Amino acid sequence: MKLANYSIKGSSDTKLGLLTDNGIVDLTELGVSTPHQNMIELIERYEEFRPRLLSALERNDINYISEDKIKLESPIPYPRRNVFCIGKNYLDHAEEIKSLPGAPSQIPQFPIYFTKVAYPSIGPEDTILNHREITDSIDYEVELAVIIGKKGLNIHMENAEEHIFGYTVGNDISIRNIQMKHTQWFKGKSFDTCCPLGPVIVTADEIAYPPDLTITSKVNGEIRQSSKTSKLIFSISELISDLSKGMTLYPGDIILTGTPAGVGFGFDPPKTLKPGDEIACEIEGIGKLVNYIEK
Repeated sequence: MKLANYSIKGSSDTKLGLLTDNGIVDLTELGVSTPHQNMIELIERYEEFRPRLLSALERNDINYISEDKIKLESPIPYPRRNVFCIGKNYLDHAEEIKSLPGAPSQIPQFPIYFTKVAYPSIGPEDTILNHREITDSIDYEVELAVIIGKKGLNIHMENAEEHIFGYTVGNDISIRNIQMKHTQWFKGKSFDTCCPLGPVIVTADEIAYPPDLTITSKVNGEIRQSSKTSKLIFSISELISDLSKGMTLYPGDIILTGTPAGVGFGFDPPKTLKPGDEIACEIEGIGKLVNYIEK
């Protein structure tokens, strides 16, 4: 299933929806209701609501709203905690960013973790602020985002899959000069509007595990990144198991699993983003996440 936050064009009222080939369905029409009507609450109660959602796909009396009348929003605009990020998790990317501080050329023996403030994250077609008074080196990083669905501490690798709710597309926008200035990644990854997510969350049962999906990014139509999500140095199961050692993971937690080669800072000279640029991040079976740099 494809679950989404959406709004009717011209309205600021965000709703939970089930996206189908026929359009989107407001979940309240299916009797799916939570106190605050947000995605994290839905994830927490998903097993309760799943039969109603599945039956909706077979009904013919549903009021579908066509996609041209809606705007998809970030599926989790306000994560309950920082987004968990993994650095240097594709071999080719690990080699291309050896010039960055804290990123030597050797391949990591253990996952490299950092966190990213996303409060809020932004959604499809939203604008990324150019922060022109601070930077001229904004970069893009397409990533498979794993959404946790089941609380877990010290999760064994063989059980990691059962803790996954679903997947979405992430763009780990990075402010490279700030990342270099502070010789660590937190500040340079956490500027406002630097965490686009979307367009939907695809539930884990829709994608074979482990995911072997084409992952790409384009800037103004030019392909910059192209790889497969199966080429991770540390697999999704390894990441969930290792991250959960001594630290509980909760429903709605977001893990950005790393980015392949082709980021702007990997070119010589760098191809960082300019005002007005369009960045399209796409993962097979999940969808396309398009954003624009503020003019």
